[in-house]
This record gives sequence, structure tokens and C-alpha cells, in this order.
Amino acid sequence: MKLTLGFSPCPNDTFIFDALVHRQIDTDGLSFDVVLEDVETLNQWAMEGRLDITKLSFPALFRSLENYTLLNAGSALGKGVGPLLVRKKENEISDEDIKNQIIAIPGINTTANLLLSFAYPEATRKQAMLFSEIEDAVAGGRADLGVIIHENRFTYQQKGLEKVADLGDIWEQRMNMPIPLGGIAINQSVKRSIALKTEDLIRKSLAYAFANYPQVSDYVKQHSQTMSEEVMRQHIQLYVNNYSLDLGRRKKSHRCSSIGFQNHTGTR
Repeated sequence: MKLTLGFSPCPNDTFIFDALVHRQIDTDGLSFDVVLEDVETLNQWAMEGRLDITKLSFPALFRSLENYTLLNAGSALGKGVGPLLVRKKENEISDEDIKNQIIAIPGINTTANLLLSFAYPEATRKQAMLFSEIEDAVAGGRADLGVIIHENRFTYQQKGLEKVADLGDIWEQRMNMPIPLGGIAINQSVKRSIALKTEDLIRKSLAYAFANYPQVSDYVKQHSQTMSEEVMRQHIQLYVNNYSLDLGRRKKSHRCSSIGFQNHTGTR
């Protein structure tokens, strides 16, 4: 049986799904037609019910519950993993001024936009764009501020930008909950038995990836061409954790310390 599967080209997703889509594990009769897209495109497709299985932001999931059910494997939640609000170093902007600034965001349906609204509800002058364009938009003056996600957390200072606020920290301090970034959902038209099998295969794919870490596979490198391997590993270690294996797991460590990263702290 073939299922359509959509996820982002970012290292955390390609790390999780590599073994699954390349059949490095036994897929038990399932095969996958893979589509790599930025998360906001996947969010919009989810609201149309386009794919069988998809990565999506949690705000988009809540708008797509008539089409999709969340799987317990493959998600990105955790602490210290939230988006950052950044500015050019020379631009002094107070908290009071933020509501008047043009802010570049990686999509209306993203968790990044949700957390921005949570932290700064009066900030409404938002400009949606591809997440990878936000650094340059702020550095080039097309936006006053930007909400950055994914690997841009590790590169924004190289573009002459500095952090205004960690939107994830604000969420954690007020809510005392992990930051809900993105999940993997399956179309409700897919049989429950297939959904459970898919969930199990994602865990097996992730276990395979952990077993080979800190090696970065060619698949991850292929879709992260602008990153060094060190940044890829930082990205993976930040966004892949125990919640990626099972949303029900609540442990003191949120960095998979008991699973795959414990011997590689030097790469953080």
C-alpha cells in the first residue's frame, strides 16, 4: 500500500524519516510517496486534506481536525526549542515599540506566529514569508523584526542580527508546558490499523537514526546544503527528543538523553 507523506526538508524531519522512506527498515508492506515542502505549505495543504500523512504546525492541526488525527510519533515538542524574535543590531526597539513594527513571520498558521501573538498580542503588522527568507528580510530592512525558526536559530548572528526575545521562553514561563511546535498527522480516511502501523514505523525509523548518530546521512545533507554538519547536529539535537518517539513521554530530559544523544554531548 502506498501513502503520500509530506514533511519539511529541515534536518530534524529528514533525520526522523530517512530510514522509513529509503526502506532501511522493514516497512511491513507500506511504501511512501514523499513530498518535501516548507511547513506553512504543508499547513495549508492539511486544511485541504491533500496528503495521507503530513507534518504540520499545531495551530494548523487544530484547524484540520475534520481531516486529520495526530500520531503519537514524529512530533517536535520540548523546552528551549521555541522561535526567536530578532532585529538588526543597530535598531533599538523597545517592547512598547514592537506593536508598531513590521514583523516577518514564517506563516500565519505556524506555531511561531501563535507564540508571537501570545507574547505580543498587540503586534499585528505581520508579513508572512518563507522561513528561510526572514533573516535577509530583516538584515535588508524589508522588515523591522523577524521570527526565526529551524536552523536560523544558529545562523542569525552571522547576518548582523540579535535576539529581542525568545518566544519559547515566554511560553514556558507563563504556561509551564513544553513548546508545541509541530506534529505528524494522518488523514482520517486511512484505516486505523494502517495509522498504528505507520506510527510504529516512524518510531523504528527514528531508532535507526539514533543508532547511527552522530553520523549525518546523505539524505539529511542533501536537503541542508547551506549548513555545516555541526549546525545540522545542533538542529537535530534541539528538535528531536523523547516527544518525537512518543507524545506521552514526560521525562526530566527532553534531549533524548536516554535514547541516542547521551554519548555525543560534545557535538551540541
